[in-house]
Amino acid sequence: SFSDGVPSESLEAAKNASNTEKLTDQVMQNPQVLAALQERLDSVSHTPSSYIETLPKAVKRRINALKQLQVKCAHIEAKFYEEVHDLERKYAALYQPLFDKRREFITGDVEPTDAESEWHSENEEEDKLAGDVKDKVVIAEKEAAAAEEPNPKGIPEFWFTIFRNVDMLSELVQEYDEPILKHLQDIKVKFSEPGQPMSFVLEFHFEPNDYFSNSVLTKTYKMKSEPDKADPFSFEGPEIVDCDGCAIDWKKGKNVTVKTIKKKQKHKGRGTVRTITKQVPSDSFFNFFSPLKASGDGESLDEDSEFTLASDFEIGHFFRERIVPRAVLYFTGEAIEDDDNFEEGEEGEEEELEGDEEGEDEDDADVNPKKEPSQPSECKQQ
Repeated sequence: SFSDGVPSESLEAAKNASNTEKLTDQVMQNPQVLAALQERLDSVSHTPSSYIETLPKAVKRRINALKQLQVKCAHIEAKFYEEVHDLERKYAALYQPLFDKRREFITGDVEPTDAESEWHSENEEEDKLAGDVKDKVVIAEKEAAAAEEPNPKGIPEFWFTIFRNVDMLSELVQEYDEPILKHLQDIKVKFSEPGQPMSFVLEFHFEPNDYFSNSVLTKTYKMKSEPDKADPFSFEGPEIVDCDGCAIDWKKGKNVTVKTIKKKQKHKGRGTVRTITKQVPSDSFFNFFSPLKASGDGESLDEDSEFTLASDFEIGHFFRERIVPRAVLYFTGEAIEDDDNFEEGEEGEEEELEGDEEGEDEDDADVNPKKEPSQPSECKQQ
């Protein structure tokens, strides 16, 4: 239809345009909207990259020179971490006699002396306040219980208990893995020899068992301490780049990393059906010794493979840095409690800092503590 020679669609469009223009004017007159827009513009115009682009060529040339110096610093830092690795090797030799004695106590090959077994609990002072009467009752009860309770050899299921206590490890363990892990007697870390490529080996020592004939299962983690040529500024210390497992000599019918399934097949021509059996991979902790290999031909891994490899590196690092050095504390759960408390403390501090952000300038020193240096012994996941 028409009105005075003008199509109704045109009139409607003009009306909508007029309303939109009025609404825009109203919005732009709102101080809060204007402030938000200005903040967005400021953030866009003041990004570091946009600022660098505005600098004269002579200044950019000097910045490039600073980057060259930074690359040289990264190479010096890489050498520093190589020497840290040598230092780790030196101190590993000092720790080893203590770890050897730890194994003897765990297996029951050696019984600790009274002096070696003495340990003062945190509640010792409170216990003393209870008085002599209570002490005599407790001593009598302990003597009676000691006469009845069994006295197993060593510390039964020591390492298996650690696997159960640590979530990262317990997630890998299947029910059929548990009887095998109860035979685990020790875990050791061995560092590469001087002059050899940087690496470390995890050794899992097992007592004779009905599952495999190996006495030791090994996992070797290969490391590098050098900046990446394509991205030298990403260097943060040694990183695990690959790992090798070992062959497990499973006894007949005991391989928990595979399972046997039955499958029916129908002959296309005759129509007859037959049943075949085949072995397929099965979830198991012992797949840990058959790791996925990092791609060495420059091809990138798919997302799932990248995640699997990164998880493997994380577990190897955790064994090396935490489990082996502090085994008894993971057995008792004290190390796990400490880890939980530390994480909660970090969150609490973060909340406190956020609450102080609107404080006065004189409080800035309190909310910006100096960053602690990273631990030299830690290696980055690739």
